[in-house]
Amino acid sequence: MNESWTWVLWTVLGVVLVIAEVFTPGFVLLWFGVGALAAALAAFLGAGLAAQFILFITISAALTALSRTIFVNYFTRPDEPEGLRTGAAALPGQVGTVVSSSQGALNEGAVKVFGSVWTAYPAEGEPPLEAGDRVVVERLQGASIYVRRAGAVPDWRARELPEGETRR
Repeated sequence: MNESWTWVLWTVLGVVLVIAEVFTPGFVLLWFGVGALAAALAAFLGAGLAAQFILFITISAALTALSRTIFVNYFTRPDEPEGLRTGAAALPGQVGTVVSSSQGALNEGAVKVFGSVWTAYPAEGEPPLEAGDRVVVERLQGASIYVRRAGAVPDWRARELPEGETRR
């Protein structure tokens, strides 16, 4: 292929990668698209094919590494060493409602937490679960949760109002 057209191929590759980034969750393709566009500029200015590939790889890798460092520092809180807990990892400490009373030798029941129903067992020393009870998730083990009875769970609607403020 004529090297005078390589900048067109790099440009097309760069634009395709940048557009593909919109449809992927990883936030990596953007940096390879930027690397390809840098290689296109180098090709347009007359750099050899080896220099274009080196530039592409160097810029893509550097931007990927920098973005990982910047994003980790920006999106994690220093007071939360485990990082942001999401999904099932966020369950311990959450309040749920027993939707199915304990049954069987293991006192297996069902608890609804954040709209999802989980197989639940009473924590050690807790009595069997009764439908309607408010419980706190103590721990997660596999696809099951272990719960304790919730003490007085504050009702967010019953908070004290500041002086002079009334409910609507």
